[in-house]
Amino acid sequence: MGNKGKGRLIKWIIVLGDFICINISFALSYFILPDDVIGSFDWRIGWLLLNISYLPVVYAFGEVYNERITYIDLLLSKTLKSLVVFVLIFLSLAMFFNLEVGTKVQLFNFVSFFILLNSWWFIANKTIRHYRKKGYNFKRVVIVGARQTGQILYKELQSNAGYGYCFLGFFDSEKPQEPKIEALYKGDISEVEKFCIDNKVDELYCALPSSEDVHIVNMLQMSERNTIRFFIVPEVRRFVTRTLSFGNIGAVPLLSVREEPLQRWLARFVKRSIDLFLSGIVILFSPLWFLPIAIAVKKSSPGPVLFRQKRTGYMGRDFDCLKFRTMRINKDSDTKQAERGDARITKVGAFLRKTSLDEFPQFFNVFLGDMSLVGPRPHMLKHTEDYSKLIDKYMVRHFIKPGITGWAQVNGYRGETKTLQQMEKRVEYDVWYLEHWNIFLDIKIIILTVFGVFKGDDNAF
Repeated sequence: MGNKGKGRLIKWIIVLGDFICINISFALSYFILPDDVIGSFDWRIGWLLLNISYLPVVYAFGEVYNERITYIDLLLSKTLKSLVVFVLIFLSLAMFFNLEVGTKVQLFNFVSFFILLNSWWFIANKTIRHYRKKGYNFKRVVIVGARQTGQILYKELQSNAGYGYCFLGFFDSEKPQEPKIEALYKGDISEVEKFCIDNKVDELYCALPSSEDVHIVNMLQMSERNTIRFFIVPEVRRFVTRTLSFGNIGAVPLLSVREEPLQRWLARFVKRSIDLFLSGIVILFSPLWFLPIAIAVKKSSPGPVLFRQKRTGYMGRDFDCLKFRTMRINKDSDTKQAERGDARITKVGAFLRKTSLDEFPQFFNVFLGDMSLVGPRPHMLKHTEDYSKLIDKYMVRHFIKPGITGWAQVNGYRGETKTLQQMEKRVEYDVWYLEHWNIFLDIKIIILTVFGVFKGDDNAF
């Protein structure tokens, strides 16, 4: 069986696993729930409608079975979307056939299915990656264009053997000078077609500059003649990071340099709802944490309990960021970062910083809408003024609300930034988060933050 045949087989195995998950969850609800909860609805009709309801989901979300590069949070997001569609279709069919299903039965059935489906997709994803690392179910690919863009693509394709890309070589009208790339060079562009036919190439990636449009068109036509998947790699690496968004104005195609999930109103609503809910709970119990910390701060040194500092927030607007005061009153608080062994930090302040308790008043910022639970950390105005002149895309991080914790922080870029390179990496992580946001990524960051607090962070001082 060829690679394409194996790919189809893998897809149908995963689909079969989905239906097994549906029927396991159905059986669990039948055997576990008591009779008075189950009621007297027709189980045979219910079983049939459940399985029929999932067929459109397989069609609508079938691309997930073919994706070679994916991440757990994105996988969770897709399973949640598929579950919502599944539930809506089932409820519509149940209403049409006048099938009465108890709310508790539905809740148990769909929650158990969601857990099983996530577990199945996670196991399937890991298994397929392991299978591909062994040299199976791979795609034979070539890159036309051995310059910077092509080399970056090559590194991405080869970054994980589990992606299943068998790279066969570069083609370009100019022979590359770098020894490593030269070793992968197969010849001039005129030799591509023969090589692709002889080696049964599955996918061709064209990384030529737009100035060579004649070659690009020729590669497209050649690929279509030989049933080879053709992809154009835009040469825009210098001003975008990872994600591009395509759209149209009438018949004119547009390429947006950045995908921003939080531009969608539903995504903003979900994120804001979780912010209000969780910050509301923390504020509700504020007497338990605010009073003892306030007394300790007041006794540690003269000055107010809370430290208010103007920081840069959403869309570059200033706001008052709240923290428990951890330093003695000093004139440098708005311009100088805390350093390791900083003499300005009190003993109580050192403990609050180490345990991140000094950030708790920012739950009030979240509740009021100036901040979010997760997002880029807000910087003092002086840093915004300085770094916006030095770092490309620095102000992009302000397209979303700042957060109490963020993707950069859980990846080791918390606290003091001694070098420009450290701040550049922090900005890189912040922009990545903006472009790849989903609710499961937020949950992952919150869990990692809590784990980091108990584990202890060397950068917390």
